[in-house]
Amino acid sequence: MQHIISPFHLAVPIVDMDATRRFYGTLLECAEGRSTDAWIDWNFFGHQLSTHLRPQETTEISAATVDGKQVPCRHFGIVLPWGQWHALKDRLYAHKEAYNLTFIIEPYIRFEGQVGEQATMFFLDPSGNALEFKSFKDPSQLFAV
Repeated sequence: MQHIISPFHLAVPIVDMDATRRFYGTLLECAEGRSTDAWIDWNFFGHQLSTHLRPQETTEISAATVDGKQVPCRHFGIVLPWGQWHALKDRLYAHKEAYNLTFIIEPYIRFEGQVGEQATMFFLDPSGNALEFKSFKDPSQLFAV
């Protein structure tokens, strides 16, 4: 049975509208949609991400061990094609200092040589929301066990 992927909608709290616009709009190159002085909708790689100005709702993120690394338990992101993931990684490294970007987990290949081999990286947005960007060497292994 073939599944058609529908766009998801995710809403996250933020602490600063300008920093959020710079991060999602400029660094990640997401197109801005509707907005007010309290929220912004983004085209997050074909999905709808709503960022709401709610500083009191941002929280510290706990982690769990995956492949020997401390992965943020609460995170979101996108699975990109292999070449697009590598291009994003290079762009993030090139602009890391300008955007004060710190990787929680530096880009690396997880499960190398195994089923589900994937490139992955984790970093925080300016409000402390954890993002994971990943790519599968063989996209058909996205749900492989």
